[in-house]
Amino acid sequence: MKRRQRVTDNKPMRLIIDYVYVLIGSALVAISFNLFLLPNKVASGGVSGISTILHWTIGIQPSYVQWALNIPLFIIGILLLGSSFGYFQYALKTLIGTVFLPFVVFLTSDWQAATMNPLLGGLFGGIGVGLGLGIVFRGNASTGGTDLVAQIVHKYTGISLGACVAIIDGLIVVSSAFALSLESALYALIGMYLTGKVIDVVQMGFSNSKMALIISNEQEILRQKILNEIDRGVTRLDARGGFTEDHRPILLCVVSQNEITKLKQMVKLIDPTAFVIVSNATEVLGEGFKNHR
Repeated sequence: MKRRQRVTDNKPMRLIIDYVYVLIGSALVAISFNLFLLPNKVASGGVSGISTILHWTIGIQPSYVQWALNIPLFIIGILLLGSSFGYFQYALKTLIGTVFLPFVVFLTSDWQAATMNPLLGGLFGGIGVGLGLGIVFRGNASTGGTDLVAQIVHKYTGISLGACVAIIDGLIVVSSAFALSLESALYALIGMYLTGKVIDVVQMGFSNSKMALIISNEQEILRQKILNEIDRGVTRLDARGGFTEDHRPILLCVVSQNEITKLKQMVKLIDPTAFVIVSNATEVLGEGFKNHR
């Protein structure tokens, strides 16, 4: 653990790893685009979606379109977003991703398509793009494109960033329905959905942890049982009943998937009237779970 901590705290090494993430992630996005999305006419949002539409309608090389749109958008983002665009290293890594991704698209443009089934293209293209973007995001960067447009619209209109991204990508998918076909647009929606899900998995991993909030009159006994029998930490939160105004401490603990059943059985045995809330813990960092990145 100590050796790992030293590597984590080594800022030059962390920076090098970030740049490697950006290059690997951008390459994965580009390869997935050429192997799955482009040959099947799946325009799943973003600048890559625009390049797909233009390629199949007027025959322009997708990498040229991506360079022609990404680089000006990056410059506009610097000018309009200013400090909100991010720190120097973030901007530099984003610029590298913005330039490198179309470069790999260009290099792999002659690769044979992995499938000519549009459904499989949308499925695996969405997974590949999500995996690549998730790796880029772990490198504290982005690949620019329409994400910068969304940030600009968000800044000057007040519309939420998520809504801006959805509107822009939605317009691209709708355009593909008219320019290509309705079926292509439907496959693009599948790809977009999978891309978002895979990004979440890469960013936060497969969660198998549960968070429990327990309100009980036997909270001291439960606290001891959780500490000694389940061997998990527990936090006591001060709370007051909304109706009775009585002091009702809440026990908070995070356990693994295979421990939650034991916890519920323990609570039921000690206090059948206890009020228990169990929810998924998307990501848990700290002792007994994942190390801080």
